[in-house]
Amino acid sequence: MNLSWNRRVGAIAAGTAVALSLAACGGGAPAEGGGGDAGGERPIVGLITKTDTNPFFVKMKEGAQAAADEAGVELRTFAGERDGDNEAQVLAIENLISAGAKGFLITPSDSAAIVPAIDQARAAGLLVIALDTPTEPADAVDATFATDNYQAGLLIGQWAKAKFESTGTEARIAMLDLNADQVSVDVQRDQGFLEGLGVDVVDNTVIGDETDPRIVGHEVTDGAEEGGRTAMENLLQADPTINLVYTINEPAAAGAYAALEAAGRTQDVTIVSVDGGCPGVADVASGVIGATSQQYPLVMAQLGVEAIAAFANDGTMPETTEGKDFYDTGVELITDQPQPGVPSQDTTFGTENCWG
Repeated sequence: MNLSWNRRVGAIAAGTAVALSLAACGGGAPAEGGGGDAGGERPIVGLITKTDTNPFFVKMKEGAQAAADEAGVELRTFAGERDGDNEAQVLAIENLISAGAKGFLITPSDSAAIVPAIDQARAAGLLVIALDTPTEPADAVDATFATDNYQAGLLIGQWAKAKFESTGTEARIAMLDLNADQVSVDVQRDQGFLEGLGVDVVDNTVIGDETDPRIVGHEVTDGAEEGGRTAMENLLQADPTINLVYTINEPAAAGAYAALEAAGRTQDVTIVSVDGGCPGVADVASGVIGATSQQYPLVMAQLGVEAIAAFANDGTMPETTEGKDFYDTGVELITDQPQPGVPSQDTTFGTENCWG
């Protein structure tokens, strides 16, 4: 990890200490109703991610382990076999309840289907924190530490709007989403992007229901490069006039670019995305992606583990960012084509702060 990233993490952690009322701790008396710390054993904290292969979740695990070592708690990690593997996450929760864990962090694969298992954990006295992806309803967990995914989408939408207006070009938009299950992070990024672009979107609009003539259509990608390529091929076949592509994440963006390259369309189509991983920032620097919103999974996991450690120590509960129903772990627009009125950082900053 480079020094710039260390400085950023230090600054964020310092700035959040008061709001969260957290302190790294090495065990202490168990919270009422919580899991065991019998015989001086370290409190158990769980981390349940969607997969263990996506670089986003790899970095999240790295941050969680570093925080667990610092706080003197035992980290146990679990992951689904694929994005959307709710059953594996349910089994992980059952495992942590049986183990007497103090709490766990989870990136829900299915924001609604996981709620009954979370209810069981909270009834057993565990503190439950969602990372990155809110549950449905959001108050099914004790707290959420996440990127403001609506803001992440809004930034790339505002950037695209300014870019297209500067050339007097009307956008013809392809939407490359996550999957058909309406995961909250997918909806929030999607709607933020469209509103940033100037498309009228009603709250809780189901993806695919927009009637704005600029939108060619939606295709799902499963957040994967192969899915992005297939989705892009399908939408190009439906309408070859596409000139703006929104992607749920940077692997999907890489797949979309491959399809555009095969069609000879890379010079007249702009791709925007969300993630801020090192490969994605490199794609911004090389022109594959026009702009991406960078999020910070390591910070999410570090603060989440610290929160559960504080809860294990004295029952302290995490708080939210003022004016929001979750704790906002930050987002920055990364582009080498800054647009007037749209705050952004260049790819030098993005590279210094990327992950994966």
